[in-house]
Amino acid sequence: MSVLSSELVLSQRSLWAEGQPISDLMSRALTNPDLISLAAGFVDPTSLPVEVTRDVLHDLLASDSEARRILQYGTTAGDPLLREYLLEELVERDLDGQRGDLSAEQVVLTAGSNQLLHLICETLLNPGDIVLCASPTYFVFTGMLTNIGARSIGVAVDDDGIIPESLEEHFEHLRRVGELDRIAAIYVVPYFDNPRGVTMSLERRARVVEIANRWSSRRKIHVISDDAYRELRYAGEDIPSMKAVDETGDTVIVTGTFSKSYAPGVRVGWGVLPRGLVEPICNQKGNVDFGSPHLNQHLMRRVLEMGVYRAHIEQVRASYRRKLEAMLAAADEFLSPLAGVDWRRPNGGLYVWAELPESIDTGPAGRLFDVAIQRGMFYVPGQYAFPAEGEPVRRNTMRLSFGVQTPDNIREGIRLLAEAIRDVM
Repeated sequence: MSVLSSELVLSQRSLWAEGQPISDLMSRALTNPDLISLAAGFVDPTSLPVEVTRDVLHDLLASDSEARRILQYGTTAGDPLLREYLLEELVERDLDGQRGDLSAEQVVLTAGSNQLLHLICETLLNPGDIVLCASPTYFVFTGMLTNIGARSIGVAVDDDGIIPESLEEHFEHLRRVGELDRIAAIYVVPYFDNPRGVTMSLERRARVVEIANRWSSRRKIHVISDDAYRELRYAGEDIPSMKAVDETGDTVIVTGTFSKSYAPGVRVGWGVLPRGLVEPICNQKGNVDFGSPHLNQHLMRRVLEMGVYRAHIEQVRASYRRKLEAMLAAADEFLSPLAGVDWRRPNGGLYVWAELPESIDTGPAGRLFDVAIQRGMFYVPGQYAFPAEGEPVRRNTMRLSFGVQTPDNIREGIRLLAEAIRDVM
């Protein structure tokens, strides 16, 4: 009896997901232990709070009845007490202690902030819809847009983030070509953005929100504020979040995470949502997991209540400050002699953005990428961070991460990079 083979048919979204760089980049970093990776944005392994986490978990599980409770399912939106704590923190930091109409019901807990970004995309976007982003921007987010058939359009940037005049020009152009109704959101990383390390001023944040509101005549246009790196400030004063300039209260979506500031393995993220989005996003979330890891939420709540979280952040900041200084010093030593090589000096985050002469392609199609790996170091080609449409892709750029390496390895990685650049010049 013969058996007929059948064709494997994949969904359109599966096909859209092909070619995203993040998995390959992380795999290269993890499977080549001798390679000095200045690529993946992993956190410093020596900074992970092993002792604190062990003690808190022991305390949480000491009582059988309490342990059974927190090992059970939680609610879709997450632990109410942690949500209240996070809201109070935002109110004190950004709103002068004035809660106004905000409530803890507008805080939703997720398995990391990337899950929330994905839920936002699923809730707001249909195939063909548009999100305006900085150019360059966080390439995992633009990958999410591609994965659901949405469009990312890049807006020109300067040292203060998205340029409002360029944002206006994109709105006007899309209006002229009949696609204004397709614009669903503006996506920004206002603190030490990934990949450039730029922080938006409060004035610039207010202008972006005002533009979103003014162009929302036909369809509500949200501002998605990805605050993943807010706690990683090494110089200067903190700036209120974009929620502080959301006068209507229904425009800005703030997303946050404990992955960078505490531990990525805990996978606790959160969002502060406009009231009208809470139910739709929770409906989406209910279909995915009907509640992110309950134990992890209790872990983070106890860490916050005990007062050890802030102390841990100070340790993390001190460690990353030394690493950033090591990378900038190495760049001054090894990269500054190379004509046409430039880099940014951020006040926080995990990344340094570098630009090379336009004749050098830093991507996989150019020589430098392979030569750098042969030399023994690894970086993220900047081309991955540019949205699919809008501002042109700059293929002479790269993102360098200092999070996971020691200061000595960072210095050696930059030295090897300089040798590779010299080889291809």
